[in-house]
Amino acid sequence: MRRVDFWICTGGKGAGISSDEDLTFNANTCPVMATQDEIKNEEENLSSDLREWSKQHVKYWVCNVVGLDLKFANLLYDQDINGSSLALLEKCDLIDLGVTLGPAKVLIHFRDAQLERSIGLLPVSQTVSHCKPYPFYRYHDSHRYVENTILDVIESGPSDFIEPCHEYKGFNNTPDEYKMTKFTDEVVRFAAACMNSRTNGTIHFGIGDMPEFTHGQVLGIYVADKEAYENALKHAINGHFEHKHVGAVTLCIKPTRFVGVLNKDTTSSEKCVIEVDIVPESTICETDMYHTYSLDSRKTKKKAKGKEPDQGEKQLKQLFVRDGGSSRNLLAPTTSAKPMVDYNTFENKLTQLVQLRKQAEDKQLKSVRSSVQGSKLSQMITGGSQSLDKSHFEHYVVVANKSHSIQLESLRFVIELNPVAVLDFDPESERDGLQKYIGARSAVNIHLPVEYKITEAVEDIASKLQLTRNTSWVFCNGRVDGEVPSDIDTWLMDKGASVRDVISFLCRKDMLPNKRYLVVFLLLSTVGEHSDPLLETFSIFRQELKGIEQILCICENENAFTCWKDLIKARYGIDISGRCIYQLSFAEIDGTILSLLSENRKACRFLPCGGGSKVLLEKKVEGSLSALDVLCVNQCEGGNGDMATIEENFYKGGKVSWWNFFFSEQPGCTPFIKRDKFDFIVNTVIPDLCSWRKVCASFNLQHVTGCGGTTLAKHILWNLKNDFRCAVLKDHHSDMAETAVQVVKLLTFGYNELPPQIPVLLMIDGFVDTDMVSDLQQCIEQQCVKAKIQSTSPKVIILNCMRLESEEQTETTVEDVFIGNKLSDNEQRLFEQKLVEIEKTYKNAETFYGFMIMKKNFLPEYIQSVARNTLKGFNISQKNAQLIAVLVLLDVYCKGASLSVSLCEDFLGSQPKPFCRTERIEDVFGKFSTLINSDIVEAEVRYTAVKMIHSSISWHCLQELTTTYKVQRSEIANLLLNTDTFFECTQGKRKLTEAVHDMLVKRRHTNNDEDSQFSPLIQDIKKESTGFEEIVLNNAAKRFEKDAFLRQVLARYYLKDNNFKEAKVWASEAKCILRDNSYIADTTAQVIKRELKNAIYTDKEVPIKSEKLNVLLKMAVSATDAFNVAQDLAKKESLNRLQKRTDNCHFNSSACIGEVQVAVIVIEILGKTPIFSSGNVHHDIMSRVLSREITIQQVETNDPKRNKHTPYYVVLRGFEEFLYSLRIRMKKQFNFLENFFVNLRSSSGERGRHELVALEEVFKCFKRYSDLFCRTDSKDLLRNKTMNIMLQVHQARQFLDMRKVDTHSGVLNCLSIGTSSEIMEKIARQCKFVLEKATTVSVREKINYIYVNVVLNCTKPGSQLCVAYKTLVDNLCKVLRGQIPLEDHLALHFITVCLLWPHVSSFSPAETKRLEFYISQMIISYHAVMQEVCNGKWPVVHFYLGKKQGYGQLIHHAAILSCIKEPEQICSLFKNGKIWKDKEVEALLCRVTGEVQGSVILAETCISDLKIKVHPMYRNQLSGIAYGSKVSFFLGFSMKGPLAIDIES
Repeated sequence: MRRVDFWICTGGKGAGISSDEDLTFNANTCPVMATQDEIKNEEENLSSDLREWSKQHVKYWVCNVVGLDLKFANLLYDQDINGSSLALLEKCDLIDLGVTLGPAKVLIHFRDAQLERSIGLLPVSQTVSHCKPYPFYRYHDSHRYVENTILDVIESGPSDFIEPCHEYKGFNNTPDEYKMTKFTDEVVRFAAACMNSRTNGTIHFGIGDMPEFTHGQVLGIYVADKEAYENALKHAINGHFEHKHVGAVTLCIKPTRFVGVLNKDTTSSEKCVIEVDIVPESTICETDMYHTYSLDSRKTKKKAKGKEPDQGEKQLKQLFVRDGGSSRNLLAPTTSAKPMVDYNTFENKLTQLVQLRKQAEDKQLKSVRSSVQGSKLSQMITGGSQSLDKSHFEHYVVVANKSHSIQLESLRFVIELNPVAVLDFDPESERDGLQKYIGARSAVNIHLPVEYKITEAVEDIASKLQLTRNTSWVFCNGRVDGEVPSDIDTWLMDKGASVRDVISFLCRKDMLPNKRYLVVFLLLSTVGEHSDPLLETFSIFRQELKGIEQILCICENENAFTCWKDLIKARYGIDISGRCIYQLSFAEIDGTILSLLSENRKACRFLPCGGGSKVLLEKKVEGSLSALDVLCVNQCEGGNGDMATIEENFYKGGKVSWWNFFFSEQPGCTPFIKRDKFDFIVNTVIPDLCSWRKVCASFNLQHVTGCGGTTLAKHILWNLKNDFRCAVLKDHHSDMAETAVQVVKLLTFGYNELPPQIPVLLMIDGFVDTDMVSDLQQCIEQQCVKAKIQSTSPKVIILNCMRLESEEQTETTVEDVFIGNKLSDNEQRLFEQKLVEIEKTYKNAETFYGFMIMKKNFLPEYIQSVARNTLKGFNISQKNAQLIAVLVLLDVYCKGASLSVSLCEDFLGSQPKPFCRTERIEDVFGKFSTLINSDIVEAEVRYTAVKMIHSSISWHCLQELTTTYKVQRSEIANLLLNTDTFFECTQGKRKLTEAVHDMLVKRRHTNNDEDSQFSPLIQDIKKESTGFEEIVLNNAAKRFEKDAFLRQVLARYYLKDNNFKEAKVWASEAKCILRDNSYIADTTAQVIKRELKNAIYTDKEVPIKSEKLNVLLKMAVSATDAFNVAQDLAKKESLNRLQKRTDNCHFNSSACIGEVQVAVIVIEILGKTPIFSSGNVHHDIMSRVLSREITIQQVETNDPKRNKHTPYYVVLRGFEEFLYSLRIRMKKQFNFLENFFVNLRSSSGERGRHELVALEEVFKCFKRYSDLFCRTDSKDLLRNKTMNIMLQVHQARQFLDMRKVDTHSGVLNCLSIGTSSEIMEKIARQCKFVLEKATTVSVREKINYIYVNVVLNCTKPGSQLCVAYKTLVDNLCKVLRGQIPLEDHLALHFITVCLLWPHVSSFSPAETKRLEFYISQMIISYHAVMQEVCNGKWPVVHFYLGKKQGYGQLIHHAAILSCIKEPEQICSLFKNGKIWKDKEVEALLCRVTGEVQGSVILAETCISDLKIKVHPMYRNQLSGIAYGSKVSFFLGFSMKGPLAIDIES
């Protein structure tokens, strides 16, 4: 097509011609060059700043500076290439113009050099940024301008008719009253010029020009009324154009567009750029010429009726054409001899113009090429799998810049990608951008980059960020309401480092799996600057990922892509085209990606609401339940799960998934195997739990590892998914408080403040003991209280799937269901039937070891043969053999342990590819692949891991390795510990470290103390190869340099062999690492105590030498001091836990017992000295010295052998204070421990193994104490009438001390341990004797006597030794009126509340009126006395309010227990509350009425004006009960105050 040029004018705008250049017009050769004189002047006028050059300057520079031929200079001149456009040229542009390759490269080289000099002339703050114009003839593009950037197009004339010409108007200095006129006049002139020239065009208002501004500088203007501009333009069209053309002009002048202008930091401003596009389509304009009138024709007609217009207002007819960067009027007045030549020439060539326009339109239509980028996107976003459900990428990271509201509805795919993180560079995203849109539809956690700085363990940071659980939304350029955003020029200095921290954190090998995540750059706005933050972000990702294979760039259009590609090419020298999608709109991109989802993922998910109704589970709500795997009523429906792969994985030994149950219900499939306990749990256990009177109930499904316990639990959930809101706790390490919040959210969702209709059935797995389950229950109950949920029946039922170490079958109860490794006949029959179906479907059924082991009924011979055949030819020097050996060892000694896929790949040297990943991790294990499977591990960061298929397989494999291949446990353990790869930065590092730590440290507690000294692995290594356990432990200490507990194990190890030197070294190292840990401090003390004990037993010499005595007493002092330090730490720990309210670990009482044990050893040491060695007299002397009754000086004075014993007395005097306080210290610890054990209980109500062992040790020590300090016979005491009264009192007190009834806790304990009534009567006599005969009686002795009477009456009602009830109460009141020591407040106020509680028809002394005060004082005293030890414990209810009067109003706990016919159900009956419905119990207890007052009950009494506040036993029992409601309850008395039990509305 022949090119036609029109009237190019580079000077002024409007109708006139620039005076800057002598431009002439020739109809045949338009345009005509400037004169030679002007060109010669270019050399002098050539600016140092390339961007200021005109096209004449460019032409001169090409010829005279670069030295190229004139033809190349003319090519640039003909295309209006000035300095600004020269700066933007690429080599390909020059080649397209016709410049050959050699000259093009030379020209680009010189241009870049000149450009660098140009940029160097300006300070950094003045460097300009370029931008693209808003896409032509579009109104819903996201494009916006940034203030003070420069449009990279110049004002121009026609080129190819389709490419729009541009004209800029600053519009900033125009007065407001003239703005509308200026706007319409300029648009009319520009539109007429474009229509006549048949070229597309855009006129911009708010874009500056020289000399006041840089050419094309974005200024922006404030527009108050956008509609006014459109109306004014419509009016101007009607007035300035001929009436016959108004319709066509209206079609060609497109609606006014207001393009937003952003501030430099990309925040929104109130400015905009006004643009009007002109599209003179050939079918509309045809051959018409569009004349305009200088004045509004309608106005002039009105004036013409009145008078002749002034000469200055004369109506002028005009014909505008585009002439370079301005519009030229061909009918403008001229002094030329031939004024109409140009007009006539234009008129003659109009037909040709029309034809050329039509040809250009046709060419444009043909140039629309078909795109294959949809399939390319599908391939790249999934790594080649063409399915998001089966994507080879486990995670996605999204990087996004400024979005536009019109884009948001086309970005739904971001939700479905479920990105692990979004790096958002739009500071306004939270207000009206991408974050607001996604955050309203999906659960996201908002972060700032500073939160990713590594200041602690990376796993802890990941846990706080909830990485991989919910999308982490990182604001990388500030937030509107938070961190101040930065502009492009300052971002790198202000925020670049912190964003680098984010990217480095995400790309760590222990965070996201190597090569298995994709970084998606979502270019929502055009990136046009070298300093754009997204470019720097791209660079960081490229460095971290070592290439661009894991990067996908999605651009909104080709312009955005071109800018992005060119910037990356210029800066990094790489071509990003192959990793970009740019030919699809976001609507197409959205649809393409969403189409990759399975029907199941697209489907809505529903929760049951009761009565057959359902509620939609919104994605955002489900996302917020990140700790739970929620099972919906329509789970898996409509899905396309890969049945063969899923079933095969399960039968081989993988975890059961919901898909397995779904597939088994499909037509033609055998139902999922029902274990025998299934019906019992579904039909008996759970209905029984639903009758409990507490908000959260639980039961234990106890199972041997590998016997199908977890599968059974999930099967129960699947079966009950329509009747319960079912969920599985993903990770048992999850924060319990947060888990409770999510469980209650699941419970209440969709009820809109109405009471929940159906409970939550929560399955938990992996909890090591029932105390952890109790802790979770407490958290859920507390959360239910906050949510005001009533607990007339359980709202949450916990199914605790608990692994057992022992294979011995335990008795099945409602609360404990046992499933072992022996199938019943019925179960075996079902497995046989299932095998028939499996063999029909799968050819490799013989490798389905998980299924076959159970089908063979766990036959050892079968499992052994599998292990032997698979390990045949095992060679420990091979990498895959080493890895399988490590997995075997881990699984045997730490059930369920695994190795992350990333770690296995690193160890085996197998590097995955980020696309088309077809090789499975199992394949790289070679012949051992049938022994393993992969699965998702829920941890701080979710990851895929490899584990053994079955625990019994692991055990037999280990046996095979050790016997057949002589690979010892110690060898595998050392391989694991000495191989750096296992402990380097990789996924699952913390889990593996914990597993290895447990394997080495965690003891298995049995009845045999020998077995529990060390972990099973260490014990087995010692049996297998004695001495190697020491090597393993030392290697472990080297590997875990900061692990105090491994050093504690080493200290115990050397302590066992009496190697006290090494034991001290390791204990000291442990203490240096964990100075504030009471257990570590206790070990240090235990080492000294054991050394002391050993020193006594190894020294057979009696009496011991004085030198030896000195050494031993020094050691005793050291041990006592060390135990005191440990006690202080234990109390501090307990207080800290109490304040956190999330850690229910019990008080560590070991150091208290340790101090008593040292005291017992000291007594033994003293017994071996000649001073205290033999006879009752010597025994009595020792007792009195250690009781501070006589001094060592007095003993020495009265010793007939004092000269001989002088060395001993010298030594003893050096330890006087330590010895004198020995009995007091022992007694203090006995009282402390008794108070702890008697008044506090565990949540289950049963004593744990540790408590029982501790009590046994306390009993042994107290016996030694009583033998020394309490030697008396009560019979002799009472018969000897001549004995001195004071001595008798002393002996009586000794007797009470010996019976441990000189404290209120000791007296109460008599009921718990079942002290006989005869002993209790003896105690009562001695107490009475002391009160009557002693010259001074302490308040405590008076209080204890009251306790003794109450306990005696419980033991033997009506005993003659019991004081009359009224007398007892009178005595109590006397004590209350006297001075009460602080340490006696708790004991006194407790018994006061018990005895003075106003009962029906009973007498009420004056003190009864102060009962509420006494309760308040008791609670204060309880916290003062018990706060250091009560964490994780519950106050014991010693008495209940009975129906009788007097003593009969107090019913002891033992009386309640006596009503239970089956003792093994005691715990269960108290837990489920059914004990209170027992007829015998109801006959004993008095039901009290009261009124609910928030979290307490105002209990009514027999005194009309006395109402007492009572707390419920479980706070949730009042949840949902309206304020002021009447309730009834049983009353229990604890040291923490009266408690309401079995509350009924």
